[in-house]
Amino acid sequence: MDSVTQFTLGACVGVAVLGRKIGPRRAALTGGVLGTLPDLDVFIAPDDPIDAFTQHRGWTHSLFVHAALTPLFGEVIRRLFKSLHDQTIQAYAAVFLCLTTHALLDAMTVYGTRLFWPFLTDPVGLGSIFIIDPLYTLPLLVLMVWAFFVRSMTPRLNKAAVVCIGISTAYLGWTVIAQNWITQRANVLLSKNGISPDRILAISTPFNSLVWRVIGIEGNRYFNLYMTVFDTTNTAKLYSYSRNLRFTACSETADRIAKVAKFSQGYYRVIVNGTRISVADVRMGLTPGYAFNFTLGQIKNGKLVTAPTVRLDRRGEINRDLEWLLAKLGNRPETRPAEAAAKIDLVSYAATKEQSNLPKGCRS
Repeated sequence: MDSVTQFTLGACVGVAVLGRKIGPRRAALTGGVLGTLPDLDVFIAPDDPIDAFTQHRGWTHSLFVHAALTPLFGEVIRRLFKSLHDQTIQAYAAVFLCLTTHALLDAMTVYGTRLFWPFLTDPVGLGSIFIIDPLYTLPLLVLMVWAFFVRSMTPRLNKAAVVCIGISTAYLGWTVIAQNWITQRANVLLSKNGISPDRILAISTPFNSLVWRVIGIEGNRYFNLYMTVFDTTNTAKLYSYSRNLRFTACSETADRIAKVAKFSQGYYRVIVNGTRISVADVRMGLTPGYAFNFTLGQIKNGKLVTAPTVRLDRRGEINRDLEWLLAKLGNRPETRPAEAAAKIDLVSYAATKEQSNLPKGCRS
């Protein structure tokens, strides 16, 4: 999740666990700092953009590492606050909960996190919540701000801590239910139209849990299918794209593509934009403004010429996407402007392997 949400979550956990002992203000600040610590791995990220992308949320997000670090940070805050000198268990509990709730919340996003490193090194990512979701953050933000403006833990604030944390946690539960509901409906809809993808994944669209993007992978093609939780009619739109898998045979780019393919669990595509070739994790960011899109090289005189890896920064047309999201929320079957050229009828969709000439230096 975003840094503001993670700080806010840590602050609220701090208030709930330490508020009575050290005061809500200091508890919120302590919890917020602890809840931010796992993301400090960005300062030790590799120079290569793809390595930095695939290795983020690594060992610093591991529950086992958090357990090992708990005594260290627990002793720091126990000695920092006199009222915690004889409260070892409470101090340790605050540290462990602030660290682990950060990692567990990250695991709810599609990017995922390595919760069980070093025993299991693959990221765990559910994808039921977008990395920024105001409905999740708002109750926690109310509690944190309240805590910063009072000197002592009152019964009302204590009750508010339970209610606000409970609301946000319940919202996470709702996103999981919605994700499963959308997945089931998407499977039925696709099956009725004779579409049998190799895999599908339902992920929430930006800032909400009502409009969902279902990604389907079928051989050399992938598609986006947008659905809402309250669709009463078949208003879903399908947008189909080539994955350009022929470029995976290029020895010059195979390693970089393989890293993205593994991290994305197969939800990736190679993009041909004019002469520029790039590889993207299609799970994150609305097409074509993928959050993680990396240059591979260019086609020159029919040959792929590699180039240093650079992460492309493209955020899409935010205003038009917001208008489209509002239309979807209103149950209006609007075509997404940024993908209009890729729209295809569900009935006529057929995922066939693209037949095209391979650039020199690649093998079929």
